Amino acid sequence: MLTGKTVVLAVSGSIAAYKIPNLARMLKKLGCDVHVLMTQNATQFINPITFESLTSNKCLIDTFDRNFQYSVEHVALAKKADLVMLAPASANVIGKIASGIADDMLTTTIMACPCKKIVSPAMNHNMYHNPIVQDNINKLRRFGYEIVTPDTGMLANGDNGDGRMPEEKILLEYILKEIAWEKDLYGKKILVTAGATRESIDPVRFITNHSSGKMGCAIAKAAMHRGADVTLIHGHMEVAPPMFILSIPVHDAKEMFESVTALSEKQDIIIKAAAVADYTPITTSSSKIKKSDGDMAIQLKRTSDILRYLGEHKKDGQIICGFSMETDNVLENSKKKLSSKNCDMICANSLRTHGAGFGTDTNVITLITHDDVEELELMSKEQAAHMILNKLRTL
Repeated sequence: MLTGKTVVLAVSGSIAAYKIPNLARMLKKLGCDVHVLMTQNATQFINPITFESLTSNKCLIDTFDRNFQYSVEHVALAKKADLVMLAPASANVIGKIASGIADDMLTTTIMACPCKKIVSPAMNHNMYHNPIVQDNINKLRRFGYEIVTPDTGMLANGDNGDGRMPEEKILLEYILKEIAWEKDLYGKKILVTAGATRESIDPVRFITNHSSGKMGCAIAKAAMHRGADVTLIHGHMEVAPPMFILSIPVHDAKEMFESVTALSEKQDIIIKAAAVADYTPITTSSSKIKKSDGDMAIQLKRTSDILRYLGEHKKDGQIICGFSMETDNVLENSKKKLSSKNCDMICANSLRTHGAGFGTDTNVITLITHDDVEELELMSKEQAAHMILNKLRTL
């Protein structure tokens, strides 16, 4: 995913530095070329040899170290970097960079880097909220640095508050957002629905389906990585919504219909991946009919057809994509759905196909448009998401 990309990890003096070796390992696992800069204070928390063993690159600390590969090390590395992440960022190093001070290898290299720079502050919460520190952080924002909001929890001194550096997987997501994919969907507004709606029968029971939300979330995340402005409207899901998108939770089909239709006009692409419960109780009281054996029957009515509404109200240039989960006659039924609901593409799959269906981490999809049918092989839902977006870009 990050093959051919170079990331510079700049580590300053904070106990949170212990998290960065794992971040370096995670980046290397994705094929990234990782270089680490450290302040002298940072070496009191992590031995530079740790980073050199993980990255296979020399860990740079001393500006005047003569044992380096390039003629002017900080300039050469600055030119090579696709992204710099300063994590943990102490109050001291934030203040120096905000003031234009470059007095060691870390600050000198960051000053010379024209690429994207992400800063993750890590310090005591009283220090973090010091108005001078906040002014320096805001100054970095004005100059285009992205600031990672600290987590809240127990700090190194035992206090509880904000100021903690987020976990490595969160920092990795910031990096992936910037450089993992070409931004070929930049400027596009994409609405994705995901998960399962729930139609309440009474305060205890509800009607739903087996949708996990994994496919819809994979599409939303892939679109975000490719630069789109993504809104995810979702019912119940077994996975958390991706970072860096607008997430709107809903409960039942009525809420999803209202949320989708309220936002649909402003979207360039709408992808309905949610599995909406097809039926809802007529009422929560009169729908209960006692049967002779003591069981309870429920009178049901169909819910609103969101995809049909989107097709009927499609604006010029808008692309509508639906999903079709079938057990038999997959192509025939999906082509009918494409036409009857005025969609531009249907992503069809069968519950009978191994590796497809609800709850899995893989999928087997057929992409059906008015001009083409493309059968995809078994692949991860993340890979399938990008294939779906690739196809939609050609419509």
